[in-house]
Amino acid sequence: MILRVAALCVAALVLAGSAAAACSKPRTSLNALEGEIMCPTCHTTLDQSDSLAARRIEHRIQQLIDRCATEQQIKDDLVANFGAGILAAPPRKGFDLLAWWLPLGGVILGALAVAFGVWRWSRARGPDDEPPAQGGLDEETERRLDELLARLD
Repeated sequence: MILRVAALCVAALVLAGSAAAACSKPRTSLNALEGEIMCPTCHTTLDQSDSLAARRIEHRIQQLIDRCATEQQIKDDLVANFGAGILAAPPRKGFDLLAWWLPLGGVILGALAVAFGVWRWSRARGPDDEPPAQGGLDEETERRLDELLARLD
């Protein structure tokens, strides 16, 4: 009896060790990838799409996950089958790096242009451009205003 239990424990350990070795790579999940992969028919991410193409891609991703594929291997497989447009964000290398840097550069240039414009505007106003200290009207306008007020009384 004890020999059978020991044999069963050894067999369980051997099988558990081989199962653990089968997926020694870092695993990912379908939920983690759904927001990073685009549906080719409706051009939304998989987590927002209910199209048949999105369901097929999700099924393919799940098959690759079951085979212990890493996130990068899954993305590479999808890009090989559907092209780089399947990824929600462009890769951060090569020519695609411009998609990350151009908007940032535009914001920086816009901020510099506004700062330069404010600096020029503040430098263009001199002490001579100040409004007069008296807020009074000239004599002709004062006279016409008095006449209009007298007619209203």
